[in-house]
Amino acid sequence: MAKANSDPNYKVIAENRRARYDYAIEDDLECGIVLEGSEVKALRKAQANIAESYASVEDGGLWLINGYIAPYEQARTFGHDERRRRKLLVSRKELARLWSDTRRKGYTLVPLVLYFNHRGIAKLKIGIAKGKKTQDKRATQAKRDWQRQKQRLLKENG
Repeated sequence: MAKANSDPNYKVIAENRRARYDYAIEDDLECGIVLEGSEVKALRKAQANIAESYASVEDGGLWLINGYIAPYEQARTFGHDERRRRKLLVSRKELARLWSDTRRKGYTLVPLVLYFNHRGIAKLKIGIAKGKKTQDKRATQAKRDWQRQKQRLLKENG
């Protein structure tokens, strides 16, 4: 996840917490996102969801598919479609690498965090991920439970 600092412009809008449970994240990448004016206003009010979305390399570009940004009430005439495909901005070199990873190695592109950076620009962090099998998910959950129990024991004894 991006580092939170004391900057007033930095703000996490939406986070896909399920992604780290369902996928083994190999690498992550920050990319820009092409938005309409009413979408930016809705994001400022933190009305977005990226839990059911994914990214895909299609038509020579990177796209966010099925990402939800709520309609902005004051923009009735010039509103936006809530689940439209949104173009993600990456360099050509990164796009080629993402395409090769998803096509050849069997990885998928999962959105992790949607946020405003320190300059107030909306950014999306996507992860290059491989799906976990059921036993891997169980191991992750057992490790998390053990960490929680260990902290509880240290708190009681310390």
